[in-house]
Amino acid sequence: MRLTDVIRSEELTLSFEVFPPKTDAAFDDVLQATEEIAALKPSFISVTYGAGGAGGKYTREIASRLQNADGVETLAHLTCVGAGREDVEAYLRKLKESGICNIMALRGDLPQGMDPETMKNSPFPHAADLVRAIRKAGDFCIGAACYPEVHPESVTQKEDLHYLEEKVDAGADFLTTQMFFDNNLLYNFLYKLRETGVMVPVVPGIMPITRANQVKRALELSGSFMPRRFTSLVDRFGSAPDAMKQAGIIYACDQIIDLFANGIRHVHVYTMNKPDVAGAILGHLSGMIGRAF
Repeated sequence: MRLTDVIRSEELTLSFEVFPPKTDAAFDDVLQATEEIAALKPSFISVTYGAGGAGGKYTREIASRLQNADGVETLAHLTCVGAGREDVEAYLRKLKESGICNIMALRGDLPQGMDPETMKNSPFPHAADLVRAIRKAGDFCIGAACYPEVHPESVTQKEDLHYLEEKVDAGADFLTTQMFFDNNLLYNFLYKLRETGVMVPVVPGIMPITRANQVKRALELSGSFMPRRFTSLVDRFGSAPDAMKQAGIIYACDQIIDLFANGIRHVHVYTMNKPDVAGAILGHLSGMIGRAF
């Protein structure tokens, strides 16, 4: 199934994201967690690419098992930083063989030692170049990333929106946002994006912060603005793990409810391989989504 069919549906739906293991030794634990998340029957599960430099080996295997054994549609990530054309073409062939037709096309973070100038001379200097290669390789449904608060490497939002246009013109079917903690940032971003003429679906990405130390990591990853309402929550409950977990889940659910109320029908949740967090979110929203968990 092409994920655009899910995203464009009139139903309210949630999808989750999982990440592969860094080593063979951790594979069984990660697989168990992802299969527990699959048992919740989200609309789809995205599988990130190559944790710890493992390339797409674990990504492809987990995505294939979730889709073909567990019956949940998957979105396999693919990053192009440092990749050759033959590498990408081989990976796409293997995805086809596994029956996976949905791909999230990302440039990826620059590895240590690689500077932006070196990246410019690579086969895929930008995510748009990867999107073109995937579109040429077959009938894939292609997702790409966007930043409501501007990509860290863009000087202005106008420049960032220009690069998003390039991704869509290259063949991206939908966009998924980086995490954000203030929904007004998303609404403002969507307004500006539509003004540029980009009309593909945009899926908001929500990160439940269930531990105080995740705040620092979230800032490092995306430079996300932390509203006072959220920082007050961390200040009050951050030293009490159980309370912080519950508060973080409720905050994420509140964001999702507001998105649903304002016309967003599909939300992607960065669940960090935590079935209990995924289950709690679905439980809170079950009445809206229309089924019990």
